Parts: sequence; C-alpha cells; structure tokens
Amino acid sequence: PVPDKPVEHKRVAAYCRVSSNSADQNNSYQAQIRYFTRHIKANRDWELVDIFADEGISGTSAEKRDDFNRMITMCELKQIDLILTKSVSRFARNVKETLEYVRKLKLLGVGVVFQKEGINTLSMGDEMLLNTFSAIAQEESGSISQKIRFKSGCKWANMWTAMLHTGSD
Repeated sequence: PVPDKPVEHKRVAAYCRVSSNSADQNNSYQAQIRYFTRHIKANRDWELVDIFADEGISGTSAEKRDDFNRMITMCELKQIDLILTKSVSRFARNVKETLEYVRKLKLLGVGVVFQKEGINTLSMGDEMLLNTFSAIAQEESGSISQKIRFKSGCKWANMWTAMLHTGSD
C-alpha cells in the first residue's frame, strides 16, 4: 500500500472589482467579498490570506488598482499560492495586462482561478482560452465606455436644446 500523501496547504486570496460606485455595483462588490470569504474558509486545505478588492475602478489598467497591486506584491513575496476571482473581466479588461500578470504569477507558482470561465492557470496548457475571454472582456469595456459617452452627449444635447427653446420664447 502507498502511504497517504500529505495534502498541500494553500494560502489563498480572492480578487474582487467593480468599475463604478452605483448601488447595483456596490451590491455585486459586497456579494463577491462575502462569497469568496465563505468559499475559502470552507475549504480546510486553504488558508485565507486576504480578500483584495478595488471598488469603483476600471479594470482596463492595473496602474490605479491599489489592492490588485498589493496582491501582486504579496505574490512576489511568496505569501499567496492561489488567487480566486469571479471572472476574467473582474481580474482585468485588457488582454495584454491579463496575459502579462497571469504569466508572471504562473512563473511565481501562483495560480489564478477564473470561476465563471472555469479556468485554472496552473492546470492550463494553452493560453488561447484565456486570451479569448480577455479579448471579450476588453471589448465589453470599450462598448460600455462608448454607451456612457453617448448617453452623456445626449443629455448635453437635450439640455442645450431646452435652453435654446427657453431663450427664444
């Protein structure tokens, strides 16, 4: 008989992010934090390191995401073994950055689990799937920005038209 191999204890963190401070986004943000806290604590082979969360910040660039950068630093210091996140779009909305960070973390021995897409970067042989989901997340971000600019422009146009009509009467 083969003796039981000891179970590897993993130091696990989660990354949560929402891009606006609206009530709906805040509910999603709080729900992500609650879910991951419970999920990690429920696994006896995992130790909860921290829940990293950036609220009201776009995922198109890591530069302004303080908690994301703090998480990466802790990975570099070998304090985290695994990162859980809801989806590729919560981790980043930029294909180049997504792949750069995933590759960097993989070299450090840190896996990233994207739950919605069912991707675990440590067990993934090919980056094509991650690349595809990253491209979709980036495109969604551009589309959302376009809609916001369009709505903003319409509001200004309506106000301008109202002011012209009010002034001409």
